[in-house]
Amino acid sequence: MHSPSGVELAGLASLLVAVPAVALLGNSGRRHTDAARRAHLTLAAGAAVTTAAALAGLLSDLFLAHGPAQLGSAVAVAMALGTLTLLAGTLLLPGAAESPGAAFRLLIDGFVVGAAIWFVGWVLVAEPTRLLGDQTPARCLSMLLPAGVAVIAIGLTAVLALHAHRPRHITVRVAAGVSVVAVAATALSGGICQSWPIVVLLSALLLPAGLVVVAHAIKIADRPVEVVGDITQRNTGYAFVPMAAMVGALGYHLAVGGVFDVFGFVGSSVEGFALVARQYLALADVKRYTLRLRLRESHFRELAHTDPLTGLANRRGLVRALREPGVRDRPRVLVGLDLDGFKNVNDMRGHDIGDAVLVEVGERLRANLREGDVAARLGGDEFAVLMWATPEEAMVAGKRLLAVLGEPYDTEDGSVFLSASVGVADSPAPGDTGELMRDADLALRYAKQRGKNRVERYEKRYDELLRRHSVLENELRHAIDRKQLRLVFQPVVALPSMRPVGAEALLRWHHPDLGSVRPDEFIPVAEESGLISMIGSWVLDQACRQLSLWLAGGHDVWVSVNLSPKELHAADYAGQVAGVLEKYGVPPQRLVLEVTEHAVATDMDELIRRLCELRSTGVRIALDDFGAGYSSLGQLRNLPVDILKIDHALVAEPESRTGTAAPLVDVVVRLGHRLGLEVLAEGIGTPAQRAIVEEAGCRLGQGSLFGWGVPAEHLEAQLETVRSSGARPVPAQRIRPVTPPSAPARSQVIMLGPGMRQVRALLPTDPAFADEEVSRTGDQDVRSVDAPREMGQS
Repeated sequence: MHSPSGVELAGLASLLVAVPAVALLGNSGRRHTDAARRAHLTLAAGAAVTTAAALAGLLSDLFLAHGPAQLGSAVAVAMALGTLTLLAGTLLLPGAAESPGAAFRLLIDGFVVGAAIWFVGWVLVAEPTRLLGDQTPARCLSMLLPAGVAVIAIGLTAVLALHAHRPRHITVRVAAGVSVVAVAATALSGGICQSWPIVVLLSALLLPAGLVVVAHAIKIADRPVEVVGDITQRNTGYAFVPMAAMVGALGYHLAVGGVFDVFGFVGSSVEGFALVARQYLALADVKRYTLRLRLRESHFRELAHTDPLTGLANRRGLVRALREPGVRDRPRVLVGLDLDGFKNVNDMRGHDIGDAVLVEVGERLRANLREGDVAARLGGDEFAVLMWATPEEAMVAGKRLLAVLGEPYDTEDGSVFLSASVGVADSPAPGDTGELMRDADLALRYAKQRGKNRVERYEKRYDELLRRHSVLENELRHAIDRKQLRLVFQPVVALPSMRPVGAEALLRWHHPDLGSVRPDEFIPVAEESGLISMIGSWVLDQACRQLSLWLAGGHDVWVSVNLSPKELHAADYAGQVAGVLEKYGVPPQRLVLEVTEHAVATDMDELIRRLCELRSTGVRIALDDFGAGYSSLGQLRNLPVDILKIDHALVAEPESRTGTAAPLVDVVVRLGHRLGLEVLAEGIGTPAQRAIVEEAGCRLGQGSLFGWGVPAEHLEAQLETVRSSGARPVPAQRIRPVTPPSAPARSQVIMLGPGMRQVRALLPTDPAFADEEVSRTGDQDVRSVDAPREMGQS
């Protein structure tokens, strides 16, 4: 034991500064979680071990009697362990490496650089260079351990400066601080071993300085880092620098007569093994990266041929399947499918519900395919199925798919009802992929034109139909400007007087080259091409203009205009109608807008809202073609309509099993009257049909019996004739069967005024029961219905 000098006491005091730095690191570890917590606590442990070893070594050197060499060895081992712990904490920092494997690669890179530094240092201190001369600590071999850790720390700092994730300055500052601590550990153990007070003082100053750098860097390290796991982002060109340094140092050493001793052998061996290990890891990275690329390439290739929504093949996937050689000795058949009215589902219920329906369609197709068949979604609501089958088998499969796709779709917003159209095309040759898809598309379009919800097989004549469809679409775009469109008006008469009370505006197209084009041919073209809105606006304008002229001439009539589903769902169609009525000064109740039952098959809530908007303008709404589509009694009860138009198919129905012709006419008329609706029978073409309609109590009729669609001036002439004569045609006398006393009771509903009705019972013994004038009194608003239920009779 000896009295401490001022230098030694100053070194001891400076070491005490490291204690707050250790406490700061420990506190930072407690505040963090996961990887940051582990890294900070590891750094705190390494700092604590290093500081404790330095304090213990310095105190032992000052106050205890130990040999310098023995004490220096103990300090060297303890501080080397602490420094290694600090290096481990550095590699555990979130910004250092993205995985343990990456951290190990960084450590190997640190060995590469550190071994080169070791080798160059050996050349400088070994014979014959002996840069330190007599001050070379030849007898303190234990300090080689912290010296080795120090060169590894310096090498790791250089590697992190190149490869740490951004922002990398935090990680580099921590590594630099650890390197300073490692150098201080080497100097302290050497100073104690060699009894160099100045070196001990310098090491005592460097150690807390390095720990303060680490603690300060950790304090501001709570920032996100950009983790890059792509090996293509790693630059390994720096490996040439340490190798060049070693080759240069070795050449110099041999040139001056140096000997390659064990220390040089250790340095070069570590360098060689580190480079080999790094090369092995690099090859493993490349192999793993290549495998990952192959998997991703396969995945993206599959995605490129798969529809992401339904999981079916997309158009590319279908084309790929079409180009593959057949696996069976059977012909190929392509079945095209399209959902009817799907756009209305998207427009009224939203795309989320529409997507759910498409997913369900994909599942139904997948569940009904045979092995080897390929189902694809080509886009929107268009699907296709590639089958290895005969055309006859494909037609059967198409009808089965038609039934499957026609079942209700249960969604979170209620059930959705859709039908589908199917087109079938076969291809005897394997190379005509484009032609097969075109043929299937033509068959599908023909199925839609023929009324939808059907299966059609491709025929050669469809090519001509397609060409005509294209010509019609192109010419229809200019039909209004070229004044090729005109309106005709089919009269609506009161029954039984047959007095004209209204007219339905019908659109006609006469082309100078194509001649007269039928409405059932060009109206679907207008709907598919989006021209229906423009044409519908023109029809509404012309109909209201003509109606205003008739009203100005003193004619008591109304006009009805057909309304397409696209017009009905337009954003401001009600405002457009109100604007046209105001433009021509037409009373709103004189205009009737007709909607078809197809519109009723869509979203009921949205349809009711749209119809209410139209009725708020004062116009009347008629439900056209009732009895030929999807309407249910519940829907009819809730729809805001004023007129029920009986479909012509019900009026022309032949004698049924009950022995009565058109038996449903009476049912529909009574139903409409019970709901407070006016009823109009369409398609009356014979006196017998008129008699049936009148017998049912229907007061309005329309059909060829009363006149076809005629120009406005012709109908005006009829109106003038009726007004000038002042007489109404008297219907032919019809014999009414004798009513037996056991006949069921009837009720008579009499309209006393707007919104006022009276119901009175008529028994078989009542003289008015068989009176024909009671049930058919001209144009009076009187309705007779069978009423056992209404009268409470069983």
